[in-house]
Amino acid sequence: MVIRAYRHGDCETLAALFHGTVHTVNAGDYTPDQLRAWAPGTVDLAAWDASLSAHHALVAEEGVVVGFGDIDAAGYLDRLYVHKDYQRRGIGAALCTALEQAVSVGCITVHASITAKPFFLHRGYRVVRQQRVQRGAAALTNYVMEKRTGQGGRL
Repeated sequence: MVIRAYRHGDCETLAALFHGTVHTVNAGDYTPDQLRAWAPGTVDLAAWDASLSAHHALVAEEGVVVGFGDIDAAGYLDRLYVHKDYQRRGIGAALCTALEQAVSVGCITVHASITAKPFFLHRGYRVVRQQRVQRGAAALTNYVMEKRTGQGGRL
């Protein structure tokens, strides 16, 4: 597996990976209406590209794109998704480690789905609170989680 920096040309592939992952991996924890609200199948590619470009964004490849994630300078881990066919191979862990190490902050935060919560708990994050997020007509449960990184430096 190769982990590399995000490139503008990746955006459409990442949006498709996001949609496919949400609609399969998260299907056991969310209703079809919630999944459609979360990942409707179309994203504003220009907005996604701007956001990914503004953050420290990484892409994992194994011949094809198998995952991606991004974190901002304040330590907010915004997205972390692994292709539905490449789950449980260490890709998410490798991306998450690289993202955590990319910022110099005292605390990293993430809004984790029900599905992702055990992954982050295993990595040393703690639940700050459960919340309901409104996406159109659907309300989705997720968890604000954080991981202390020590002295305000890298992990």
